[in-house]
This record gives sequence, C-alpha cells and structure tokens, in this order.
Amino acid sequence: MQGGVVSRFDHCSHEAPMAPSSHPPKPTLPLCMKERPMLSTPVRPAEDNDPAVPERYISFRGIDFDGNMKAVLDHLRPYIDDPANSNLFWERFKKRLADAESSETPVADKLLLLHSHVYYMVELFEDHDDDTALAALKKLEEECF
Repeated sequence: MQGGVVSRFDHCSHEAPMAPSSHPPKPTLPLCMKERPMLSTPVRPAEDNDPAVPERYISFRGIDFDGNMKAVLDHLRPYIDDPANSNLFWERFKKRLADAESSETPVADKLLLLHSHVYYMVELFEDHDDDTALAALKKLEEECF
C-alpha cells in the first residue's frame, strides 16, 4: 500500500515475515504462489464415440482435420477465386494459404490460418447465403479449433 492506495499486488509480498525468535525466518511462499486445489473434477480419458463423456477437447482422435479444412476451402475457393468477389485481403489470404500448404507443417499452418480468418469467412458465406459453407465452417470450429 502506497499513499493510502491499495494495490492489487499488496497481498502478494515476497518478503518473509520476521519471526520473534533468534532463528532465521523460515521462507514462506506468498499467497499468490501457493498451490491451490483444483476447482473442477478431473475427467477420465475419452474413448472414441463414448457418450458418457460429454466434454469437448478430451481427445482429438478420430477428427478429420484435413477433411474439415478441405470442406471449408472447397466452399471458400469459388468466392475468393472469382474476380468479382476477390479483393486485396483475399489475394493476401490466398498467398498465405499457398505458403501454409507448402510448409513443413501444412495441417497446423492451414488450421491456424483458417482459425485466424473465421470471422471474415463467416461474413463472406453470409453475404452469399451459403448455409452449407457456414455449416462446414461451424464443424471445423467445433472439432478443430
């Protein structure tokens, strides 16, 4: 606390309190560094197609990343390859997509590129009333992002 103002870090002093004894004080961890109990119950590992485990992201086993990305890109390409719909943004996107596809980690790089452009793809698909593309994008988001 400085000048009557309480800092949110005041509870997190890293100085050990002085003990009223002749022995040196025992080092103590500040409250902010003490281990706290888990707030949620751990879940058991999921089996593929296990209806007893409703949590998402337990396992990525069985998810077709390439197929999900291909479905979205198959819908996206006709729009961004059409000069009537394309612009500098989508031209840059196509260059970055080509770079991702030729990288050493194409799945991860394409996935990151698609993930970072979701809102733009949603807008494009909505502008063209493409519900099938929106469904493919939603599946990609829910299963892969």
